[in-house]
Amino acid sequence: MKKLLSLLSVHSKKITAALCFLALMFGAASVQAAEKKSFKVAWSIYAGWMPWAYANDKGIIKKWADKYGIEIEVVQMNDYIESINQFTAGEFDACAMTNMDALTIPAAYGVDTTGLILGDYSNGNDGLVLKNADSIADIKGRNVNLVELSVSHYFLARALDMNGMSERDVTVVNTSDADAVSTFMTDDVTAAAVWNPQLGIILDRAEDATEVFTSKEIPGEIIDMMAANTDTLKDNPAFGKALVGAWFETLALMQGDSEEAKAARSYMADQAGTDLAGYEAQLADTMLFYTPASAYEFASNKDLLGFMDKVRQFSFDKGLLGEASPSPDVVGMEFADGAVLGDKSNIKLRFDASYVKMAADGKL
Repeated sequence: MKKLLSLLSVHSKKITAALCFLALMFGAASVQAAEKKSFKVAWSIYAGWMPWAYANDKGIIKKWADKYGIEIEVVQMNDYIESINQFTAGEFDACAMTNMDALTIPAAYGVDTTGLILGDYSNGNDGLVLKNADSIADIKGRNVNLVELSVSHYFLARALDMNGMSERDVTVVNTSDADAVSTFMTDDVTAAAVWNPQLGIILDRAEDATEVFTSKEIPGEIIDMMAANTDTLKDNPAFGKALVGAWFETLALMQGDSEEAKAARSYMADQAGTDLAGYEAQLADTMLFYTPASAYEFASNKDLLGFMDKVRQFSFDKGLLGEASPSPDVVGMEFADGAVLGDKSNIKLRFDASYVKMAADGKL
């Protein structure tokens, strides 16, 4: 019974999101996605998503929205999972999220979701940190604090598997990303799987902390993207074009050693709660696709299907695709080349590289 109550607690936010979504659907059954002029976008603090803060605050979002005769409201959310819940419930038209969370929250709850911009993958921005340890082998028998059933949980599972262990060797303790730093500073917490900026803060403040595994060892598997409601995007291509245009204009501004680029990165650093050196260290651990061409190459690469196959298998094993799901195939995923992984009659997660290709071809 305790295990069941714990599982229900972990799933509570996701269940709330699903119920909210269903309430919206039944309350307005006749309302379908259609052409509109006003849109809302959610994002949360993370190295690879800080350009959204700059683009919004410096008028770049407005510039591109004006170009297409629309309005885009960009909202920073302090709770990452809650931002996805609200996207799932229809409160936002697009939301910054990882590939796994796009699959296990909106897509798994029946919300057709499109990866519009695959902006980066974690290349060291996620880390497994232990106190008083020499290697990952020292994790055996410890409690590990992380956002349970999130991409950090996937990260831990991959780290254990690659080092001859499994989750049976540890005990996962569900911890909000907002509490990651404060809890790690207590004597009772000796292991955590976290992402930047929390990761960098922990390594800077905790003298007895050692990073024993990083996402550099699983390149391409933890993808950070801007996801959009598929139906909204289909009926409002101007929305997708404006977001993509604003994104790559911002990335172009922040590159290099010019004063303008340094000022842009400094602004992002301040918004992320760090300094320029700290933010640049985070960027060094982020495989950020600065150009439309590089983003398109990644989004259209056949390796993406293999990455998502690993993610969906983990998600199925954890019951994140629905407790009654018979197999990982229950949620269909469609890729840029038209390939489908899973149920072709239930495609709910799509990786659409066409808007990024427009940017690469100068056609926005």
